[in-house]
Amino acid sequence: MTDATRRNFLRYVGMVGGAGVMYETMAAMGLAPDTAAPAYAAPRADDLRGNGKSVVVLGGGIAGLTTAYELGKAGYKVTILEARMRPGGRNWTVRGGTEETDLRGVTQRATFSKDQYMNAGPGRIPQHHITMDYCKELGVAIEPFTNQNADGYLFREGSSKLSNTPIRHRAAKADVYGYVSELLAKATDQGALDSYMSAADKENLISFLRNFGAIGGKVPGDAAASFKYTGTGRKGYSVHPGAGMEAGTPLAPDALTDVFASGVGNYFSFEFGWDQAMMMFQPVGGMDRIPYAFEAAIGKDKFVYGAQVLSMNNTAGGVSVDYTNPGGQTKRIEADFAVCTLPPHIAAKIPGNLPTDVLDALKFATPSDAGKIGIEYSRRWWEEDHRIYGGITNTNIDLGNMWYPSTGFHGQRGTMVGYYNTGASARAYKELSPEKRLSRALDQGARIHGDVYRKDVAASFSVDWGSTAFSEGAWVGWPSQTDAKYAKLLEPSGNIYFAGDHLSHAIAWQHGAMTSARVAVTALHTRAAAMVAG
Repeated sequence: MTDATRRNFLRYVGMVGGAGVMYETMAAMGLAPDTAAPAYAAPRADDLRGNGKSVVVLGGGIAGLTTAYELGKAGYKVTILEARMRPGGRNWTVRGGTEETDLRGVTQRATFSKDQYMNAGPGRIPQHHITMDYCKELGVAIEPFTNQNADGYLFREGSSKLSNTPIRHRAAKADVYGYVSELLAKATDQGALDSYMSAADKENLISFLRNFGAIGGKVPGDAAASFKYTGTGRKGYSVHPGAGMEAGTPLAPDALTDVFASGVGNYFSFEFGWDQAMMMFQPVGGMDRIPYAFEAAIGKDKFVYGAQVLSMNNTAGGVSVDYTNPGGQTKRIEADFAVCTLPPHIAAKIPGNLPTDVLDALKFATPSDAGKIGIEYSRRWWEEDHRIYGGITNTNIDLGNMWYPSTGFHGQRGTMVGYYNTGASARAYKELSPEKRLSRALDQGARIHGDVYRKDVAASFSVDWGSTAFSEGAWVGWPSQTDAKYAKLLEPSGNIYFAGDHLSHAIAWQHGAMTSARVAVTALHTRAAAMVAG
């Protein structure tokens, strides 16, 4: 087969099956690089030889913005229909003056002070996510987000001796790691693992455990005293080390039984997560710096805000989409292609001629509940009184997680995320008025931080994603991501493509929305370029 014949053949494959099929064909022919997936390459204007195609993007969230931005590089005529009056979708930063009416008809107006805000949706970016690449490309300044702080608290409601008491992360880790190391070192030394380990392995393991848990050494003839965890300064001090002769007084360990009964150690694995380990980052000034940077790069004239989609249809020449504009008038837009980035459970309700199996696939997704409250304080008491600079306090009560701000250190004011909860806890707060949400959050937070938590409150704003218009959920889950229903949305339905974090393995992250959008862009562009090439 000549090079020209190969090119023509691959062009036809790409036209019919899209970029993914074309890549598999290239691999079978030995023409693809030895990697698990093709590297993404942004479309180029000369790929279409000046014969630009039109694309209507449904939804101006991160997937829709990424789609429009990348297609714009190749000269596509792009129109973004966004029901909200802003870009970003669930990437939403609430500032002073923000007004929102939820699906229950409850309206809130934020009164945060200048430079104070809450990220109602995504609030952190792992350093390996391509979100970081777009921040760099779009000129969005970033700063560290403190996802873990040794001086944050763990709070466990329960009946153990350590329940209902805030415990510093460092204190909990010191005791859990210390006792685990003591027990494993004793078992290893006493031969419990002889059938699994050589003598050298046992020696190396015990050496590791002595360092990991800060435990003592072996006491010949006294198994009980060997490898004892007796506590160190790792846990913290009742009297801090100081000048002169003041060496400090380390906190004594809590009893082994009480430590494990409390369950505090069950949270430690959080920071080992692929998407949760430090370093983490956030845009300077709020997460919505990302969608507004996309908007500027795409061109604000490409957006139709306040556009609620009424129908989407494949046509003989491409696609047609009906929508209402902010004035309530019905409009129609026709294009060569459409990319639907709407939440699947919302897209499933839009009239049109999508096949039944595609609609069933969209309905296969299950929305998840989540809620947040931002509480602005006129004094940064967490820094002044508790010596906490950023990070998270984790609880098993209905607050879920509490975030201390990772910016504005030593300033006068600051805004905490007073709760970030999911599931049943989110649904319980959903049923409360904004005033009662704040009241409950303050009462619960005072159990951890003391009465200072109720003082100096300057403003608050709460979000329930299940009752937020045009989202109706925080993110979605799938009964299976290997099921044929899920896979159905990974291919176009006629001239309509689908994208969103829900079509990735990074659901609820902007990275997932971006990677999914890039896959859709690659498939669409491969097909369009083949059509132009004829």
